Amino acid sequence: MLNEEEIRDLVAAHGAAVNEGRPIRQLIDDGEIPRLKGCTVLEGKVSDSVFGEALQTSSGKPVRLMFRNNRISTHDVNRGAIPFKDQVLAVNHDHMLRLVKDVLGSSQFDVDGLAPVSTVIPAENLNLVMLENVLRLYMAESSTSTSLYQHWLTAKENGQDVMNYAGHELTVAALEPNGRLPYLMDTPSTKEKVDRTIDAGYLIENGICTAGQYAQIRNSSLMAFGMVSQYLAQKGMVLVDTKTEHGINADGRIVAADELYTMDSSRFWRIDDDGNLLTRDGKPVSFSKEFARGMVKEKDQQFSPDQANEIAVRYIQGLQHLTGEAFAPDLRPRDQRIIESTNLILDALLSPAPLPAG
Repeated sequence: MLNEEEIRDLVAAHGAAVNEGRPIRQLIDDGEIPRLKGCTVLEGKVSDSVFGEALQTSSGKPVRLMFRNNRISTHDVNRGAIPFKDQVLAVNHDHMLRLVKDVLGSSQFDVDGLAPVSTVIPAENLNLVMLENVLRLYMAESSTSTSLYQHWLTAKENGQDVMNYAGHELTVAALEPNGRLPYLMDTPSTKEKVDRTIDAGYLIENGICTAGQYAQIRNSSLMAFGMVSQYLAQKGMVLVDTKTEHGINADGRIVAADELYTMDSSRFWRIDDDGNLLTRDGKPVSFSKEFARGMVKEKDQQFSPDQANEIAVRYIQGLQHLTGEAFAPDLRPRDQRIIESTNLILDALLSPAPLPAG
């Protein structure tokens, strides 16, 4: 395991270099990955996707390549690049996926030789179910508009005794900041420019999913939450909340899409040997993106280089605590890593090009 000094030395020595590189769209336009020419490129908050008619497995399944980047987003605003964030979350996701894959399913293809640290993820191009599946076991203090905490504050200010949140009736006085909820709650939200927390009835009435599809997503996610919680208990941690996304594959099955149980999509808090929350300055000791949100003081603020490096250190420390393994970064130039990983994936998944006639 890398100690804090070693992590800080790693970030100081290589942080700037691992952030350098061309976006995937430019790599394609520059002819670096010829087989992706003509494909659609979608740029997201923290990853970019590439798909198209030419990207199909030898068995005819549509392929979507997801390219993690180092961008960090809070409050739906891009705050800049964090060294090693893409590699940390790639390993984080890979580790957690192995715990819950049998329950949630996965859109990812297995490719021999592709390391967990790879920031290029080969997946089936799913028909996405347009909701964010959010489960909460604690009412974490949060500044995000969709959080239970913010809705609770509003209910208190309005003098309400009972509040409704995502279809759950809750007694306002029974809740407390960072306190455990009466039960594990499913609190879905929309996938819009600005997300909104809604209930299952809204999803079904508006044709976002069927009642059966939501039941499958909810029940499998509750089971996976329990499995991850049991794993984390051995690490002295609790799973506070998490967000997953889902889609329908070519076989008609609902499977997990995108990342699972990462420090960007989940909150993990430390507990002591008796199961009590550990605190620092009155706040839970946390491994999640929440500490980065706390650095935001202005609406359009960009993180400074020093802030970005500090966030990188926290991400690496969190990863090591989650996995129990030393972080082993790939220090090759980012462009080289992307090009070589992409070619490895395409060689493994796509049908070989036909030989010239004659």
